[in-house]
Amino acid sequence: MAGHSHWAGIKHRKGRADEQRSKIFSKLSKEITVAAKLGSKDPSMNPRLRAAIQAAKTANMPKDNIKRAINKSEINKNINYSSLLYEGFGPEKVAILVEALTDNRNRTVSSIRTIFQKFGGNLGETGVASHQFKQVGVIRIEKNKISDNEILELAIDCGAEDCLSNKSYHEVTTKKENFYKVKIKIEKRIQEFISSDIEWLPINKVLLDKEKTNEVLSFLETLENDEDVQHVYANLEIDNSSGYKIPT
Repeated sequence: MAGHSHWAGIKHRKGRADEQRSKIFSKLSKEITVAAKLGSKDPSMNPRLRAAIQAAKTANMPKDNIKRAINKSEINKNINYSSLLYEGFGPEKVAILVEALTDNRNRTVSSIRTIFQKFGGNLGETGVASHQFKQVGVIRIEKNKISDNEILELAIDCGAEDCLSNKSYHEVTTKKENFYKVKIKIEKRIQEFISSDIEWLPINKVLLDKEKTNEVLSFLETLENDEDVQHVYANLEIDNSSGYKIPT
């Protein structure tokens, strides 16, 4: 029985991993399609498309999938996606921002509202939570691409606001309006990033105990699993000393 249970667990985790990979590829494909539809099909001439392709490569998305996503922008000309921002509060009153990309607003808002309600949260009006965040450009680079000192010097020379390095990656932060200018300068030295995008960073974070933190993380994971949701941001502080694993 022990062997059977072990194998069942492996199959379950593998199935879950495959399912997650499929969802990630689907979201990345949608972003590539929209970026190609709104601008040039040439990544060198379209910063949003270039960022989307970089994210897809980081996620090990096959080249054929990327090409299909770009071509889809020509095939499905009648399908229009809207970029939407939803605001609200999740469990323990944690402030939440949800970025969605959808071709059906009613479906998306209904789904997101249901998730908020399921976890005891509330989806609010525009402005209820966004004032607790700041919108900035964030560029994340693998540690093996450049040393801590070199990326710090490069970030300063490019006009970035801040540069932090941890065990996994370097993170360069810029003002929203300077993001593409800084990104282009860094790309002259480093061609591939883990990610590069305009993000919402919390101004102040809420620190909860382990049980409450896990509840919020479960809520965030459920939101991220929605097919129309591209990004989720929360002003949740995760205490590393408590053994929590921060997703990267």
